[in-house]
Amino acid sequence: MIYKQRFENFDFTLLLVALCIFCIGLLSIYSATRTQEVELSKSLVTKQLISIVISLVVFTILVSFDYQKYIDFSYFIYAVSLFLLVLVLFIGRTKFGAQRWFNLGPFTFQPSEFAKLALVITLASHIGKRRVYDLSLSTVIMSILLTIPMMFLIAIEPDLGTALVLAAILFSMLYMGGIRLKHLVSIMLTGLVSLPIFWHYALRDYQKQRLLVFLNPNADPLGAGYTIIQSKIAIGSGWVFGKGWLAGTQNQLNFLPERHSDFIFSIIGEEWGFLGSAILVLLYFILIKHALSIYSRTNDSYGQLMVSGIVGMLAFQIVVNIAMTLGLMPVVGIPLPLMSYGGSSLIITMSSIALLINIGMRRTVF
Repeated sequence: MIYKQRFENFDFTLLLVALCIFCIGLLSIYSATRTQEVELSKSLVTKQLISIVISLVVFTILVSFDYQKYIDFSYFIYAVSLFLLVLVLFIGRTKFGAQRWFNLGPFTFQPSEFAKLALVITLASHIGKRRVYDLSLSTVIMSILLTIPMMFLIAIEPDLGTALVLAAILFSMLYMGGIRLKHLVSIMLTGLVSLPIFWHYALRDYQKQRLLVFLNPNADPLGAGYTIIQSKIAIGSGWVFGKGWLAGTQNQLNFLPERHSDFIFSIIGEEWGFLGSAILVLLYFILIKHALSIYSRTNDSYGQLMVSGIVGMLAFQIVVNIAMTLGLMPVVGIPLPLMSYGGSSLIITMSSIALLINIGMRRTVF
């Protein structure tokens, strides 16, 4: 009876929406890479297909065990994540000036992606044990101290985008955990005061250039502003119905860099137009809405906190990535969940969805 009840609570809609978004992403990855070497295009699509198979295996495993088990091992998971973040700085693969990946034969693994989920589980364990009606100052400070080492190690890879995602996870979990207004305001003021220090000592020159050129891309149209300009041209040229799959000129003529990863939404805008873009945004809306419905029906504090962290992580990435491709935010290197090419990102996103469904399945069964 218990297992039947859990199965009845399985959110098939959430899984189906995630797989639909993945399929759209796979078509876009093929479109983005087919004008390059044939073998390279096949390789990227094949790797992404292998990644979804691995993701579904991990998904099945994570759904099968009560999510409370992951809370029990939260600090071990956190320690493993920190160890991997340190290790990648010494033996990781360097690409485009960033040292973020472990080489695993034909594949790579990005430990900063694992850090997202590790932080969600760890903060849920830490805050959940101390949550009554609101959070004490000591709980808030300890949550920040748990987050800062991860953010620092990721930022020096450098990977500013993922470091910001961790900040979004922290904020969403503190907010939904019941942080007092005065503590929230204090954190925000501290962040504002720290901005000049962060600008001068933490950001590299190319990162500063990206932030500056965001205000006026035409100031450097062939340099730092090039990608933003080409992305806006691609999306704008799609009009309502788009130019059709494999028919986007900015995409097929190789004007748009990183179109299979961080700027994959630009391909949707060019080839499928406003209508296709709206459908994709609607799918993301359904995904987030279902996640929030799980939160509202969950009686367990740990489960609620994990849902809030995952929602904060996914929503932040979706909003920032799309805004980035539209030229509404600086380019910070954040992938579009389930769409952008990348096995580590895909596996962690599907793992997050597995935890959401896991919590939903067991919301009334303890």
